Amino acid sequence: MIILGVNIFHGDAAAVLLKDGKLIAAAEEERFTRIKHYAGFPTYAIRYCLREANIDFNDIDYLAISRDPSAHLASRIWFNLKKAIQNQSLSWATDRLRQVVRLSNIAGLIRKSFNLKSIKAKIHYVEHHLAHVASAFYASGFSEAAVMSIDAFGDFVSTKWGIGSKGKIHIQGEVTYPDSLGIVYTALTQFLGFPNYGDEYKVMALASYGKPVYEKEFQTILKLKANGRFSIGLDCFRHHSEGIEMEWEDGAPELGRIYSDKLIDLLGKPRNPEDPIERRHQDIAASLQFSVENAVYHLLNHLHKKTGMTKLCLAGGVAFNSVANGKICKRTPFCEIFIQPAAGDAGTALGAALYTSHELLHAHQGWRMDHAYWGAKYSARDIQVYLAENGIEFRQLNDEELLPWLAGELAGGKMIGWFQGRMEWGPRALGNRSILIDPRNEVLKDELNRRIKKRETFRPFAPAVLQERANEFFEMDVWGSPFMLEVYPVRKQMREKIPAVTHIDGTARVQTVNHYQNPRFYDLIKKFGEKTGIPVLLNTSFNENEPIVENPGQAIACFKRNALDILILEDCVIEKV
Repeated sequence: MIILGVNIFHGDAAAVLLKDGKLIAAAEEERFTRIKHYAGFPTYAIRYCLREANIDFNDIDYLAISRDPSAHLASRIWFNLKKAIQNQSLSWATDRLRQVVRLSNIAGLIRKSFNLKSIKAKIHYVEHHLAHVASAFYASGFSEAAVMSIDAFGDFVSTKWGIGSKGKIHIQGEVTYPDSLGIVYTALTQFLGFPNYGDEYKVMALASYGKPVYEKEFQTILKLKANGRFSIGLDCFRHHSEGIEMEWEDGAPELGRIYSDKLIDLLGKPRNPEDPIERRHQDIAASLQFSVENAVYHLLNHLHKKTGMTKLCLAGGVAFNSVANGKICKRTPFCEIFIQPAAGDAGTALGAALYTSHELLHAHQGWRMDHAYWGAKYSARDIQVYLAENGIEFRQLNDEELLPWLAGELAGGKMIGWFQGRMEWGPRALGNRSILIDPRNEVLKDELNRRIKKRETFRPFAPAVLQERANEFFEMDVWGSPFMLEVYPVRKQMREKIPAVTHIDGTARVQTVNHYQNPRFYDLIKKFGEKTGIPVLLNTSFNENEPIVENPGQAIACFKRNALDILILEDCVIEKV
């Protein structure tokens, strides 16, 4: 039984393929189109999945789509008609109707995209937030757990929770349009001068520089209610009244201004993207982070009270808030947490496929996603041929030669592009499409920001650490953090030893690495530890204001145009003269 799961006509379009209940391939469309957060139809990602499984489209039995045009249909129609009347325009309703029609006509689009006369696959629509929670629970390996999804909106819902047990998901509650924690965070991200889709992580980093002195104002913006619920101060937002412009087709997703003039009255003048960041902006970011964290723990504490469970599966865009994630075990009774690496909307492709497999086909629950390497791999031989054909000088080293030499180069201050194995699933580079430097060298970190990543200086870099040594360096509540989705305090005695990965508030977004998950990356970190006494590397994504590199050609192009010193492509070494 072959199931293709897709996230389409939404940010972070993606495709996933399951064969007899086993995950074969997963990839985001942006890696192929080179358009960040690509919204549209994931043609290239689907083709990759088919290649990886060595099948064609008509071998697929089920096509699982992570949207459901019929979900909350009556509420959608009534809301859109009401807004059309209020605004004296039908454009609000017709824009949303067009989305529903496109989703309903997916078979025709597939036939056109893949030049098919007909398609064998049965099409199954999975409600957006159900796909989110399925992506976490069915990949967790837990026999039972509390489940929750939190993001902006999908199928008229912003938050959904319940229980996963014995291979089934039982939904217990939800928060519907127009209340949304994701909308609050995105609106304030825009207010703080970060207008691009997906910029929320920048505000999370900025929050560490400020203090939550706007707590009172945020009580107007975000209100906690009984039974774990919340509401937002609708006067501060436009999405429910005037509507916001949205573009979800064949390019980078775009959102119009979400916040209203009422928010400006409350917090003052918004920041333009080109304006310097002031203390006021830092404090607003800190107040936002503080308020959203409190709302998340409010939801989770109620979820625990209702379920009595100590295991939690979390998904949705808000599950990328790694600062909040790192405090869950302290602020709630949950002590085991699973978040799959593509927790945002790309992950709904996985969730739709897994939900179809378990709920419709009664697949056995028991699999745990313990690594993120589900993308394409390029063999050493393919890379050698590519380099020779393009006249690129290189030398080959086996790992017995390469790893100790490279550890020495890292310790000597070299910045390394590291390309190996299968591409990561999700937005984090986890040791297969990475840039690596010495975490002891703060000057190098600044160079990395300025000359390679070309990004805001307040944003931190993450450490990759041997899993068995992690607690020597970080105050962690869990044994492992393989997907770089939790922030933990750096132990005080270690902050001077690894300053390049220690944020302004003494924390770090930790990736633990063990030999089973990624043996070659583990061995490199171990060699560096043997040479320096620090089994940690600064690990950031291999890119430059673009999606993470997918293939050797993209890696070489990125290497040539920036200040990296060495590029490793499997066993091939390229050095700048």
